[in-house]
Amino acid sequence: MNDVNAWMDKYIAAWTSNDPDDIRALFTEDAVYSTRPDTESPWRGHNEIVDGWTDASDMPHAWTFEWTLLGQDGNLAFVQGLTTYFNGQPTYDNLWVIRFAPDGRASEFTEWYMARKPA
Repeated sequence: MNDVNAWMDKYIAAWTSNDPDDIRALFTEDAVYSTRPDTESPWRGHNEIVDGWTDASDMPHAWTFEWTLLGQDGNLAFVQGLTTYFNGQPTYDNLWVIRFAPDGRASEFTEWYMARKPA
């Protein structure tokens, strides 16, 4: 079974670096990355995932991310997160559904995110 903790560490490192090689290392060559569950055009494969990620990249150290593994069933993991930005952007509650390939990379990634109301 894959190690969700190790994969999450690599995801956060890629989020910090925005390095295409770090991003590619997370996903299978034919992975599907959905930035929302109902998207009509998910990012498919390394090129689209890297392009989509870097187009929407966050500046390093402009955010923090806390997460908890809600559950895991075979190759499927459910992660709850909290993304806090320091530049006036909203704080987001996150839910990620990650399907892993046998080699530990993600073959499918779907994220839900919701901005918290300002206090």
